Order: sequence, then C-alpha cells, then structure tokens
Amino acid sequence: MAAGTLACGVGAGAGLLDTWLAADPHAMQRRHLQWHAALQSIAAGDFADARQRADTELHHDDVGMRSAANWRLLLAGQAPARAADLDHIHRLLAEPGGWAETFHSFQLALGLAVAGDTDSLRGLARRAAADPRPDYTDVLAPVAHALAHITDSRPGPALDLLTALGEQTERIGGVRVEREIIQDTLARALIDAGEPGRAAHLLHHRTSTRRHHRYEDLLLAP
Repeated sequence: MAAGTLACGVGAGAGLLDTWLAADPHAMQRRHLQWHAALQSIAAGDFADARQRADTELHHDDVGMRSAANWRLLLAGQAPARAADLDHIHRLLAEPGGWAETFHSFQLALGLAVAGDTDSLRGLARRAAADPRPDYTDVLAPVAHALAHITDSRPGPALDLLTALGEQTERIGGVRVEREIIQDTLARALIDAGEPGRAAHLLHHRTSTRRHHRYEDLLLAP
C-alpha cells in the first residue's frame, strides 16, 4: 500500500481492504496493510476500529507498528490499543538489532513513549548522542529527548528540540507517513505549550490539501 494511504479515501480504503482480505485472508503483508487501515481509521476519527485492528491483527513482535498507532492515539487524546510489552522493548534495545538502523531505534523509542518510560527514553537519547553515526547523534538523540520531555509533561523543551530539527527529521528513515508522527508530536507540544497559531501553521499543508481528517482536528485541540 502506498505511503500516502493516510491521505485519501479514508473510509472507503479500509472497507476495500477488508473485502480483499476476506477473500484472501493469508495475503502477504496482511499485518502491514492492516496497520495502514488502522491509520486510516485514526484519520477518520474511528478510534475503536483502529484499536480493534491493532489488537487483532498485529502480533507481539510488531512493536513498531503497534507503537506508531498507539502514539498517534495518545497524541489525539484517545485511549491506546494494547501496548507493546515494555520488557520486550528493553530486550530489543539491548540487542544489536535494535540499533542496526536509525528507524528501528526510533520505533522502539515510540514504544517507550507509549509506555511513558521517561527514564528509558533519556537513556536512549544519551546512547544515541554518543553513537558515532551522524543520524543517531544529530536526529535520533534530539527526537528521543523530545519524547522524554513529552512523557514528562514538559512540552516547551520538546518543541524547541523538534523545531530545531526541521527537515532533518527525514534522516530518521522510513517513509513519509511513518516520519509524519514526529510532526504530529511537535503539533501536540505546540498546543500544550499554548502556541495554537504555530501548530495550525505547522499542519496547514495537511488541513488545506488533504481530505479533512478528524485526527488533525484533535491534534490542534487544546
């Protein structure tokens, strides 16, 4: 499914996917497609459907997809689906694979954010800052620090870190719809810091060029 799925055909797209998977329940990439459908449901404001898809379709090991869906739900002020196991996230971070690519480490950071594990996020940020790879030092470290500030109810420092990054967030890896969650986090930090005008400007390209989404409405709500 294309990276732009979140931006079009929100209700119809999920229904079409359900029809297709009913005819081919063992389709390749089923879980990934259901994750996209969960994002569509979040965009449309059907949060119960998003939680249901995450809980029934995503496996224990789908830490990245589950955490990305849940962090979006939390940013929109909604109850999350079943969270990834925190001990499992810690084990993944302790293994070499958890640090093999910037995007993998970022997904684990989202899992820590969903769990509200501020101390572990700070530890991840320190480890990233000491990593010899520039993408870890320059991008992952400030993103992880910002997530730690958000979970510690300190939106001001979080928005400073994320604003300073600007377009460098592309270096985190993944596709646009996966990276967009960093912008979502910045929008929430701006609202919580009492800067709704800056938040509206940040999301203007989304609210003015896409079919209107309930999700963006909630991101811009106090």
